[in-house]
Amino acid sequence: MGVISDFKKFALRGNLMDMAVGFTVGAAFTSVAKSLVSDVIMPPLGYLLGSSDFSDLFIVLNQKDPDQTITTLAQAQAAGLTTINYGLFINNIISFLLVAFAMFLLIRMVNQLDKRLEDTFGGQKPEPGDPENKKCPYCLSTIPYRATRCAHCTAELPALEPGQGAAT
Repeated sequence: MGVISDFKKFALRGNLMDMAVGFTVGAAFTSVAKSLVSDVIMPPLGYLLGSSDFSDLFIVLNQKDPDQTITTLAQAQAAGLTTINYGLFINNIISFLLVAFAMFLLIRMVNQLDKRLEDTFGGQKPEPGDPENKKCPYCLSTIPYRATRCAHCTAELPALEPGQGAAT
């Protein structure tokens, strides 16, 4: 019975749920980025470069019949040929760069919003001589020095008086 209750605590812990939501949103975002690359960006780019689509750029490694004309990746795969699919690789590189750039912009925006909220609502600045972080005495997680409750185990901690400094 202890294993089941421990698993329940683990599965319902806030950090794990946040991570699950993050993976789900990330997967959905990735599919949108891949669609943007393959359906919106690559067709005009391929048209400008003279290829109808980057996904059909490939090199056949083992073509047995030199008279056989293979023009698409689907034809090569249907014929059982071994190919290097560098066009798909280019599509995936562009998708990765788009997702990475979008995540950068999102994280940058959240950091700016967090800084504005801290400045607006007067986040506590450390006193001169205070360290930035301390260890929670209960779970040993690193928390802000002036925290009165641990963000990890939610234990209440004694509040520090201004000027108490690094003596504790």
